[in-house]
Amino acid sequence: MAVGAGRRDSRNIVGKRVKAARRMHSPPLTQDQLSGKLAALGVALDRVGIAKIEVGIRCAFDFEVRGLAAALKVDANWLLGIGGGAARTSGRRGDAK
Repeated sequence: MAVGAGRRDSRNIVGKRVKAARRMHSPPLTQDQLSGKLAALGVALDRVGIAKIEVGIRCAFDFEVRGLAAALKVDANWLLGIGGGAARTSGRRGDAK
């Protein structure tokens, strides 16, 4: 048996950050509410899909990452763990994008 074969490593980068970003809202967004925001942006991703992304079972496509960032008002680079992307991009003056 290979080392770590019984363990499941997730290569999903955005999952934990999607969950964190949902919880940063006041009040926190539910997965269903996030799904509705994504639908308004033209991204079809249901609650189950979001849950799978958050726990690392499913990876997000590039267009979904862009939609998630817009719906959650966060920087896509932050979702991807790239550079110093800001967690929040509310659109107010002075906010990093």
